[in-house]
Amino acid sequence: MASYPVDPRQPDAAYLSFWRERHLCTLTTLRPDGGPHVVPVGVTYDPGAGLARVIANKSSAKVRHVLAAGADGARVAVCQVDGRRWATLEGRATVSVEPARIAEAERRYAERYGRTPSPNPSRVVIEIVLTSAMGRG
Repeated sequence: MASYPVDPRQPDAAYLSFWRERHLCTLTTLRPDGGPHVVPVGVTYDPGAGLARVIANKSSAKVRHVLAAGADGARVAVCQVDGRRWATLEGRATVSVEPARIAEAERRYAERYGRTPSPNPSRVVIEIVLTSAMGRG
């Protein structure tokens, strides 16, 4: 299967359906030396807002890498794979500590993954403003 570009704000039905299924994903950030840091995460995709969200602990390496990029955000990618189906979302990530944004990310996580995240006073949300997408849903 060849890859194909997807409009991250207007994905086709198969692509969007794939992102609504329960799948473990990866988040790729860049370390200070430029090397990739790839970790497993839960991701939610909101094409209407042009966002992907990842809940995280504020002391995690992924959060530190995003914060180190500064106010413009860090270039990141999130990806999921299931057999021959795969999907990648790319964009600029920032970290939010706003309770309403964290609550929205938790709500979406619970919807996609079928469980409410445990309470965590150190939780933040990594918000990725999507710039491109590709894959095979």
